[in-house]
Amino acid sequence: MTDAALPAAPSTAHASELDSPARRARRRLFKRKAAVFGLVVITAFILLAALAPLIVPYDPIATSWSLVRKPPTAAHWFGTDELGRDILSRIVYGARASLLAGLISVAIALGVGVPLGLLAGYRGGFVDALISRITDAMLACPFLILAIALAAFLGPSLGNAMIAIGISATPIFIRLTRGQVLRRSATPAGGSRSRISCPTSCRRCWCRRRCRSPPPSSPRRRSRSLALVSSRRHRPGAACSTRRSAS
Repeated sequence: MTDAALPAAPSTAHASELDSPARRARRRLFKRKAAVFGLVVITAFILLAALAPLIVPYDPIATSWSLVRKPPTAAHWFGTDELGRDILSRIVYGARASLLAGLISVAIALGVGVPLGLLAGYRGGFVDALISRITDAMLACPFLILAIALAAFLGPSLGNAMIAIGISATPIFIRLTRGQVLRRSATPAGGSRSRISCPTSCRRCWCRRRCRSPPPSSPRRRSRSLALVSSRRHRPGAACSTRRSAS
């Protein structure tokens, strides 16, 4: 026999690069057209806000009484407002504040909600009950009303508004993180997906119904019992014994 030349096996680094989580995530992302479109729009807004001083031709706070309430023209694409300010410049500069407020609010919600959710799911007991009751109380109030109330309590400023929005969004991250911790802890303990996803009340009702119902008999045992009953019926004196037992 002659030794045939075998192709060289791919290196471990190359194989791990082909099956890396980042590459799989990119493939899943680019398969969804809506996700790609949203990513393009968000990237465009971020670049527009970051390059605002280089894009807009006018100062967003500069007023001109000769340009009050002008319609859109080649010089002012979106027109001017009641003080003669360029609306396009104000929109582009306003996007910077909006994106900054959103990012900081989400960072506050993540920084507070994820540790509390991990603590509630890991410790359990009194800590879990306390965090869950506070979360339920916050979720009972509408998000917008709670954010407005916190912003009014903290004072009128952009920083206080971001803190209020972040605190109002904290219960959502607490719930999500706590649920993931409980699911991860139940999986190594032998809990199936249906048992983990099914509510506790449904599991209890199903267990009670299963305990009350008689155990299913096999076809062989059922056939034996039917044969035994038929043999007793055809046995001589069975009718007399049946009557005696009935009397």
